Amino acid sequence: MFQTVLVANRGEIAVRVIRSLRALGIASVAVYSDADARARHIAEADLAVRIGPAAARESYLSIDAILAAARASGAEAIHPGYGFLSENAEFARACAAAGLVLIGPPPEAMEIMGDKIAAKRAAVAAGVPVVPGAFDVAMSDADLAAAAAAVGYPVLIKPAAGGGGKGMRLVLDAEALAEDLVSARRESLAAFGDDTLFVERKVSRPRHIEIQVLADAHGGVVHLGERECSLQRRHQKIIEEAPSVLLDPPTRQRIGASAVELARAVGYVGVGTVEFIVSADRPEEFFFLEMNTRLQVEHPVTELVTGLDLVAEQLRVAAGERLSLTQAEVELRGHAIEARVYAEDPARGFLPTGGTVLALSEPVGEHVRVDSGIALGSVVGTSYDPMLAKVIAWGGDRATALARLRVALSDTVILGVGTNLAFLQRLLADDEVVAGRLDTELVDRELPRLIGEDPADDDLGDVLAAYALIRLLALQPKIASRDPWDLPTGWRIGEARALVLRPQVLGRSAGDSVELRIWGTPERAEVSVAAGPRRSASATTSAGGQVQVTQDGVSRPWSYAEDGDRVWLQHGGRTWAIREATAQLRLRADAVPDTQVRSPMPGVVLTIAAPVGSEVVAGQPLVVVEAMKMEHTILATAPGRVTEVLVQVGEQVSLDQLLAVLHQGSART
Repeated sequence: MFQTVLVANRGEIAVRVIRSLRALGIASVAVYSDADARARHIAEADLAVRIGPAAARESYLSIDAILAAARASGAEAIHPGYGFLSENAEFARACAAAGLVLIGPPPEAMEIMGDKIAAKRAAVAAGVPVVPGAFDVAMSDADLAAAAAAVGYPVLIKPAAGGGGKGMRLVLDAEALAEDLVSARRESLAAFGDDTLFVERKVSRPRHIEIQVLADAHGGVVHLGERECSLQRRHQKIIEEAPSVLLDPPTRQRIGASAVELARAVGYVGVGTVEFIVSADRPEEFFFLEMNTRLQVEHPVTELVTGLDLVAEQLRVAAGERLSLTQAEVELRGHAIEARVYAEDPARGFLPTGGTVLALSEPVGEHVRVDSGIALGSVVGTSYDPMLAKVIAWGGDRATALARLRVALSDTVILGVGTNLAFLQRLLADDEVVAGRLDTELVDRELPRLIGEDPADDDLGDVLAAYALIRLLALQPKIASRDPWDLPTGWRIGEARALVLRPQVLGRSAGDSVELRIWGTPERAEVSVAAGPRRSASATTSAGGQVQVTQDGVSRPWSYAEDGDRVWLQHGGRTWAIREATAQLRLRADAVPDTQVRSPMPGVVLTIAAPVGSEVVAGQPLVVVEAMKMEHTILATAPGRVTEVLVQVGEQVSLDQLLAVLHQGSART
């Protein structure tokens, strides 16, 4: 077994790999970019080596930098995690040339399965069914158009070199194909360095089933059951579980055997995942999609139902050992479900957020696991993937696991960074999800309901009362030493003076500020929202950034953190960011003649689709901003003329930065 292993990754997967290395008594080496100088994985490792600036191409994607760090640290092997260089055959060969063991499959297997076209051909040769389509090498746009017509719309355009939804487009008809091909090639080239595309038939009511395989260098190959990953948005997985409620025992045996046969056919060694698409209408029929030649994000659910440590298995195989179990010895016990916690705003199209983690509390409990890459004070930027953590729960059956996961998510506190926690809880409470009636289009189909404002939140009295009392608590140190006439809630002849606040709850569709009045002290106060009736309220602080708010006899614990003029509040897994509204913030958009086009997230300007002088209609693209290797097109919300463009292609922009100005109405008026 190795003495020292370098982990060529960051975030939660680096922390998770380091955990297994520590359990096996192996020294760990972390690498970091300038953006991660204070990241959690550095603190977890035995040694940390800087590898370059924030840009991934100059740090985590730099083969030379990773190899130099391995040499400097004396590492014998490199664990690539997932993403970055984990499926890079050139990196695998460079490691071998440097006398290092890459904890992953041979480069030949990476090349075959890393190219989706070559992978489909390998599957056909191995007798594994594939989705009908056209997957010739280097297909031109004309070739793709002809293939789409032959397959029949709707079709999926997919990149040959990668996955995760990047570069993938659902095309409903021939009219949309040309534009989709341009953006798909551009996004694929940016994400994977290759713009090769192929086309395949869109399977009706698709469910995403994947098989975990494990192979050694001595010919041993087993599968560890399946995972269902059908709950996705924009082709990106959100919830994963094992096993799938869709498969019956005969189908489970056949799909597992197909995955093993394919892994054996390409000489696979290590941990890998063979992905299939299955129609919910015909669950006995499955088609090969692709193979991921690395550890998957969702591997914890397999670990919880098999009792195996997949990272430890990877290490043993990479060290030349034989598999520790046969197929007959693989036993699946109970059910496990995982939820991915992202720094993103579901209400704004899942655009990435960012910020500093001001408060953090991870759930604990029986059969609950958290794989996290953040700590108190972590700075979450937009240079890398927005996933912060994974919350996983196990139960003797699916209902128990689902209930535990929902409780665990409600107990998760992350303040200072916008997250998808509330969205995850709504999704897991959905009737179709609870019943196991899943498909990859469920989230998109139900998105308006899943991201809409919670009906229970229509009356923001409790939220705003908590906010007001926290603001009042901040004044407490001054109360004992000041004249009561000068206090914002001090007494006056006739009646007490009210502290008047005009908070704005960020992210709500209303957007306007609400007048909030509070009388008294935090221990005994009355609160009025929007000139409504006074309600009795009180607050007491406790350790760990919590405040207990009692309103009309009902007491609730709130986690909170202050960030400049912004107060973050969380209760029951729901988060609110509130700040005092300025005159500019209260100004309604329809009160000014010009519309300001702002960036909905931090990122890089990719294209300017409407230069100065362009007349545009509602829904027309104005600017394309790239963040997290995904393109986000900013559309005109009304007809008008572009009078100013304040950025240029390649410029780094921040959240809400002004990009352009659109004069509403026709240029001829």
